[in-house]
Amino acid sequence: MAKLRKAIANRRVERPYTRKSKYRTQSFVRAVPNNKVVKFEMGDLRGNFDYVVSLKVDSSIQLRHNALESSRLTSNRLLEKECGKKGYKLKLLVYPHHILRENPLASGAGADRMSTGMKCSFGKPIGLAAQVKKGQTIFQAFVDKQFLASGKKAMSRIKHKIPCSCKVVIADNPHKKVVA
Repeated sequence: MAKLRKAIANRRVERPYTRKSKYRTQSFVRAVPNNKVVKFEMGDLRGNFDYVVSLKVDSSIQLRHNALESSRLTSNRLLEKECGKKGYKLKLLVYPHHILRENPLASGAGADRMSTGMKCSFGKPIGLAAQVKKGQTIFQAFVDKQFLASGKKAMSRIKHKIPCSCKVVIADNPHKKVVA
């Protein structure tokens, strides 16, 4: 298996010329790689929480699916340990639709027999990415007041996994149901 390229190779947002279709002749990319993101909502999905801790991106960027999945795993593990299974709700708000492609150029002995150069340079699919605009929210954690510090800590763990600068925003939950 080939080594995973650095995130800077696919960071720039480009025109998504990667059409997926259920009809093979209309599809530009023949094979779509599997998405590594397993879940998009975790914790107590029906819970009624006081605060929303959000993570917003500071620049337009492409986030690969393995970066999203690793950040989801670390933050979910922390929230589950500190808040319990029913003390939080974590949401991933972006979906990796964009197919990343690579034109592998061979080098070394025998490279002239394998490589086509730039003649057939559309590239083979190597992964998926979510295209995110500046100021867009990626993750949201819904917590109560006693677990607010845990929510901030979980978002800071996500910041270390994302290849750009992000900011944490704390707000009251606008969808909180008031029981009379």
